[in-house]
Amino acid sequence: MSDAADGPTPIDVDDPDLGPEPPSGGETLDPTARLTIRIDRKEYPVPPDLLDAGHLTGRQIRQMADPNIGPERDLFEVVPGGSDRKIDDGERVLIRDHMRFFSAPAVINPGSVSGHAACHWGRVKSANGGRRDAAE
Repeated sequence: MSDAADGPTPIDVDDPDLGPEPPSGGETLDPTARLTIRIDRKEYPVPPDLLDAGHLTGRQIRQMADPNIGPERDLFEVVPGGSDRKIDDGERVLIRDHMRFFSAPAVINPGSVSGHAACHWGRVKSANGGRRDAAE
């Protein structure tokens, strides 16, 4: 029986049952490893035959999404703790497992009224004979 004062049992780092060491920051991952990325909150496997030295183009990322991301939307890489980065179609992106991308409208009309605001304005307009300056 072991005494509690003896401390924890040391681990034999050369034990083959422990498996291979995980790669450090400078090592490359196994090229046959399956990578996944998220586009607009949906997860997609990255087909290994699409990768070019670990890279995909913005166009390839757009085409992986289902439905494909059209030209009316911009593609962005989520940068944790920083500003999200816009990805152009011809830009090569080094793919890391679990990278996240999202799309957003390419053209935003800042003067438009939509959704709840449009519904509210419609009620005000109807109630006041179309006069915008009338208070509700």
